[in-house]
Amino acid sequence: TGCIFVSHPFFFFSFFFQKVQQYIVIVQATDMEGNLNYGLSNTATAIITVTDVNDNPPEFTTSTYSGEVPENRVEVVVANLTVMDRDQPHSPNWNAIYRIISGDPSGHFTIRTDPVTNEGMVTVVKAVDYEMNRAFMLTVMVSNQAPLASGIQMSFQSTAGVTISVTDVNEAPYFPTNHKLIRLEEGVPTGTVLTTFSAVDPDRFMQQAVRYSKLSDPANWLNINATNGQITTAAVLDRESDYIKNNVYEATFLAADNGIPPASGTGTLQIYLIDINDNAPELLPKEAQICEKPNLNVINITAADADIDPNVGPFVFELPSVPSAVRKNWTITRLNGDYAQLSLRIMYLEAGVYDVPIVVTDSGNPPLYNTSVIKVKVCPCDENGDCTTIGAVAAAGLGTGAIIAILICIIILLTMVLLFVVWMKRREKERHTKQLLIDPEDDVRDNILKYDEEGGGEEDQDYDLSQLQQPETMDHVLNKTPGVRRVDERPIGAEPQYPVRPVIPHPGDIGDFINEGLRAADNDPTAPPYDSLLVFDYEGSGSTAGSVSSLNSSSSGDQDYDYLNDWGPRFKKLADMYGGGEED
Repeated sequence: TGCIFVSHPFFFFSFFFQKVQQYIVIVQATDMEGNLNYGLSNTATAIITVTDVNDNPPEFTTSTYSGEVPENRVEVVVANLTVMDRDQPHSPNWNAIYRIISGDPSGHFTIRTDPVTNEGMVTVVKAVDYEMNRAFMLTVMVSNQAPLASGIQMSFQSTAGVTISVTDVNEAPYFPTNHKLIRLEEGVPTGTVLTTFSAVDPDRFMQQAVRYSKLSDPANWLNINATNGQITTAAVLDRESDYIKNNVYEATFLAADNGIPPASGTGTLQIYLIDINDNAPELLPKEAQICEKPNLNVINITAADADIDPNVGPFVFELPSVPSAVRKNWTITRLNGDYAQLSLRIMYLEAGVYDVPIVVTDSGNPPLYNTSVIKVKVCPCDENGDCTTIGAVAAAGLGTGAIIAILICIIILLTMVLLFVVWMKRREKERHTKQLLIDPEDDVRDNILKYDEEGGGEEDQDYDLSQLQQPETMDHVLNKTPGVRRVDERPIGAEPQYPVRPVIPHPGDIGDFINEGLRAADNDPTAPPYDSLLVFDYEGSGSTAGSVSSLNSSSSGDQDYDYLNDWGPRFKKLADMYGGGEED
């Protein structure tokens, strides 16, 4: 076998590691004791890899470093430390570890290693105060992650100094006692000085003024002096207010300086209010009912007081002496310190509503009393002591007679409503029956207004009866059976008014004329099944005046139409139109 040995000293060989990490060696083996003339030989290649050891400790590139940090800042890198190490980069033999060995007893700083550059980053982990330390002088040391190789002797470890300056910034004032608690009785007068709630400005080297103001005062009960922080009352403090929680009132104040930029801090003042007897008791309940006869039931009464012990019960319940009817009709029986019973003293009290005053006194020092009124409804009761329905109404202030009258009125009103409904239904039924008698196909009337009336009288009321009774002019008409027709339309135009002409009455002719028309109407097969008007459309024959159509054959000046005035009311309009030519 053959062995390969290092021919140079270790420290000399390691010096070249940073340049050559691998050696290739060719080895020749020869037999015959190495006689190259007679022996046989062969060669082989040996690859030798040089591994790194921590034989080069890290060294700072400079002996001093410096940095600056504002006060009250954390997680800020204030300085970067650089080192030199000739070992293999990014290996445990090259990775640096930094340590602060002096100058930071409170632990404000730490040094973290950058894994890429192997630099040391001096970082603030605890806020520094300019008023406490204006600068820090740190001594730091560096070493490798792996220990030094054996045989390497170092006379010293590399160290450096780091100077860190602290800059002053405007800090907010603060209240040394926060939350501040004070105790006092409620009801202190307005303007009472409660306390001085002052703040401290940590900037001792800045000439700044601190001013105070209210930030939160829910009930607006307090004032604060803007210069010295003295707190006074602006109103009477009431423990029973809705702003009080568990007897404590809270207010928040603001302290601000005049720095650049300004800074402010808040403080909370808690006021514990001690109760005083400032609330009189109130009677409960406000309303109740009782039977008109005693010994059936009673009213349990109590009191409510906004104060707390010892300014509440036991309570005293009394009836006032005025008016005298109160003690005459009522009595109070004490049950305990919180309850009493109100009952009737007399054997009977008329039903109604009674205002019963009761004086309630608490046990405070000094005691307070209040006269409360309870509305008692006295009513008739059943065997169980409960008010009856009528009794409850009577207790509301109505007598028995009034109740009966009201019930009768209600019955009458309901009866009238029922009769009206029945009448309307019957009328609707009759109207429906009448409409069924008319055939919609035969009803050819135009613009007919339906009235719920059966028939009608003569439309023309201003006619001359004497004209119908003159036999010398109407014989030719009466001797002829008149023809009639029915018109189901009511004339729209107004009828003219004619003066009555004096004639000799002849009632017999009128009766015959009317009977003839009645018989014609009754026997008319075209008559509809409802009432209608009869209009005479036949003027008769044999007129002495000839045909009316002859009026168109000559001028109006050649005709004499005065005879039209003798034809009766049916020709009155025609006589007015063509008669009296001289007047036209």
